[in-house]
Amino acid sequence: MGKISTSFVWIVLLWWCWTAMAEEAEYMKYKDPKQPVEFRIKDLMSRMTLEEKIGQMVQIDRTASTAQIMRDYSIGSVLSGGGSTPLPQASVADWVNMVNEFQKGSLSSRLGIPMIYGIDAVHGHNNVYKATIFPHNIGLGATRDPVLVKRIGAATAIEVRATGIPYVFAPCIAVCRDPRWGRCYESYSEDPKIVREMTDIILGLQGKIPNASLKGSPYVAGKDKVAACAKHFVGDGGTTRGINENNTLIDTHGLFSIHMPAYNDSIIKGVSTIMVSYSSLNSEKMHANRNLITGFLKNTLKFKGFVISDWEGIDRITSPPHSNYTYSVQASILAGIDMVMLPYNYTEFIDDLTYLVKNKIIPMDRIDDAVERILLVKFNVGLFETPLADLSLVDEVGSQAHRTLAREAVRKSLVLLKNGKNEDPLLPLPKNAPKILIAGSHADNLGYQCGGWTITWQGFRGNNYTRGTTILTAITSTVSKNTEIVFLENPDTDYVKSSNFNYAIVVVGEHPYTESAGDSPTLTMADPGSSVINNVCGAVKCVVVVISGRPIVIEPYLPSIDALVAAWLPGTEGQGVTDVLFGDYGFTGKLPRTWFKTVDQLPMNIGDPHYDPLFPFGFGLTTQSVVGRSIAAGVDGRPYILFIMVSLFISLYFTGNPRID
Repeated sequence: MGKISTSFVWIVLLWWCWTAMAEEAEYMKYKDPKQPVEFRIKDLMSRMTLEEKIGQMVQIDRTASTAQIMRDYSIGSVLSGGGSTPLPQASVADWVNMVNEFQKGSLSSRLGIPMIYGIDAVHGHNNVYKATIFPHNIGLGATRDPVLVKRIGAATAIEVRATGIPYVFAPCIAVCRDPRWGRCYESYSEDPKIVREMTDIILGLQGKIPNASLKGSPYVAGKDKVAACAKHFVGDGGTTRGINENNTLIDTHGLFSIHMPAYNDSIIKGVSTIMVSYSSLNSEKMHANRNLITGFLKNTLKFKGFVISDWEGIDRITSPPHSNYTYSVQASILAGIDMVMLPYNYTEFIDDLTYLVKNKIIPMDRIDDAVERILLVKFNVGLFETPLADLSLVDEVGSQAHRTLAREAVRKSLVLLKNGKNEDPLLPLPKNAPKILIAGSHADNLGYQCGGWTITWQGFRGNNYTRGTTILTAITSTVSKNTEIVFLENPDTDYVKSSNFNYAIVVVGEHPYTESAGDSPTLTMADPGSSVINNVCGAVKCVVVVISGRPIVIEPYLPSIDALVAAWLPGTEGQGVTDVLFGDYGFTGKLPRTWFKTVDQLPMNIGDPHYDPLFPFGFGLTTQSVVGRSIAAGVDGRPYILFIMVSLFISLYFTGNPRID
């Protein structure tokens, strides 16, 4: 029995030691949320192979991804390109299930590093059916209201998180210096000061950075916030003749006084990522510009988040694109790009980058720098603790609170450029007119209202692709039930003259576009806009509402127009337009960019020696709300009413009747 007992003790002891060793071996510091993030990153990096590190630097489109690909290649990120959705009219649950499926693939890899899913949410969660679509940035620049923009950022963040996505490619902080550029509506203003102020949207998207945080440290506040992306670094709004992806010719002073300041502000506010521009700077492709990406952005501005390429951005380092891909990989990674939006050819990228590292053309410390930055953002977002999304925020997408906020943004973004002839104002319009005409192709078209980057990459036409309120619908719900409304997209002059309309609202402008498809050397409104203005405004009092992503040619039609409103691209909440047209609120918006007389003047920005605008930067007429005017008229015109009210309150006080707390 003694021998048996001794053997048993040894077996138990060995088992205990083996269990303790196994538990010690299984303890992974990077999985311990109690550990400081820098320790977790260091521990995880020490466990990663070269293949796993390079996989983290890859971002692919959802259409190129499967759970198995995520696992086998340790892919760092997946994105939805413009219009890339799980299903047509996909529900919130469809989005969550798709993102979680990819995430489960990542979690099943050797180290279980979660991927980060990114999406363009540039004016609300714009890829998603029934999401709230806010005005595009040019309209928000007209509000001059950074607090409003911060609130929009917070609303966008929670709608994006509701669909299981923790990363958005926003905001665009380009300073558009030429409205011929097809992305001008993605810019808040031609004035870098306004663009800098509007970087407060980052605080809405990510949350307010803690006071003790070091400059450049990325920050995301919680599960209802997202990692943001300032774009496109740098100078994309200053290209020659406004041609998208073209060359920006500028001296050092111009670069650092116009295009760079908003990046410094974004970094101070804790932006998590920065996207590089397709454009060139003084003929050097930005995706290969080491001096600015590594030298200035990372070393001088101390940016510690990760730098991401644009869609197939590294391919375009060469001309034609992808003609020397190995060189493109080498140039972009050495320049300081950390994550590459491929978005399809991941095996070619992985093979080329692996070759370049193994042959010491790209040093290992450049790879480590990239991966550490990517992991830092992932840890800050909370992906290691909560990698899978749930449906707890499902009701936030398109919520009434967010639509109310969007409606507020619309009415604050509208700029009143003209109001009446011979000092006889037309606005605000009466709600009880017997008969009114609504005309123009944009009056009853939700897609035209929203513009590009809405549901699909290039936007859509019509009213069937998402939920919202057109301007026509808003007018119908605003005017008196006794008012007869006639809607004709393009009525002829004789009909207008003979129909006894009290006034007309003409809604015209541009059709949706995105990026290079929107480049325009002429900046003319879409047909039949000009003929509608001529036919209607020559026959009856009219207000023209322009739906556009930028100033367009309007001077030839101005004499016949009684009132002119720049409504930009207001989004889904058309009621915000009628709020000010009919005087429930006053006009307050100011031009975020100069309105030219002719395109021959372009480029023309405030401060230029040849500055001779139709409407100058900052211009905007104001009106009072009808309620405000009524109160003012009552006090000024009938002072006895004020006397009666004062007497009544004095009487109530001394008689001890109705108590007022």
